[in-house]
Amino acid sequence: MDILETDAYDRRKRRNTSCALFFSLLPFFLSIAVYFHLWTPDLPASITSAGVKSAPTLLLAAVVLSWNRGQGILGVAGGLLFSAVGDCCLVWPELFLHGMGAFAVAHLLYSLTFLSSRYAAYPSSSWIRFFYLIPFTLGGGFYIYLYPFLQKAPNSDILIPSVGVYFVLIILMGTLAIRTRHAATLLGSLFFMVSDLSLALQVFKVIAPMKHGHSVVMVTYYLAQLLIAVGDVKAVESTDDFAKWKRS
Repeated sequence: MDILETDAYDRRKRRNTSCALFFSLLPFFLSIAVYFHLWTPDLPASITSAGVKSAPTLLLAAVVLSWNRGQGILGVAGGLLFSAVGDCCLVWPELFLHGMGAFAVAHLLYSLTFLSSRYAAYPSSSWIRFFYLIPFTLGGGFYIYLYPFLQKAPNSDILIPSVGVYFVLIILMGTLAIRTRHAATLLGSLFFMVSDLSLALQVFKVIAPMKHGHSVVMVTYYLAQLLIAVGDVKAVESTDDFAKWKRS
């Protein structure tokens, strides 16, 4: 097989893989459609609403596990499972801290995965190191801006340090996503931060209630989880291809 035939074969293989991945994601897209069809501002908190809200994330975890051949349960798949727990908790306002804790664990698992061997490490130039500082600078500035509003919230003595720890973990996740240089992974982390930023502004009453505020939070959230999941699948695929190339 010459170089041109090998290149054509690789392109055909990537196209077939992308099609297969898209079809495996169809239940995820369908569950999102069901969620937005059923959700209303006055929807009461219930086991059913929690199940419908967490279903897309659970389906993504199943896709990641199936494509990674059941490996890495403590990686992105594990992060998705903890995110689903967070989705359920946030249905009930009194479980907000529990939900934030579940998402904090998810960010920690994502961060550890981004440091793993499946995401190739690249030499860090000075301008890349500069980009690492941007998320921490912006996140620290936003936390300082948010601090007076956290002081007014119930259980502020617990909430203030908890939100601070959560900020550190999600910013760390975003910074390590830069290190991977995977476009899907990086965009996923950015959308996750945008979703949490929008949620924080509304939950802590920094801004007046927005008509489509909930939709902004959930659309960016589901998009973030989708991109992180796809990025992980692609990272594993690239690792497998490299391993086969080395053996050949």
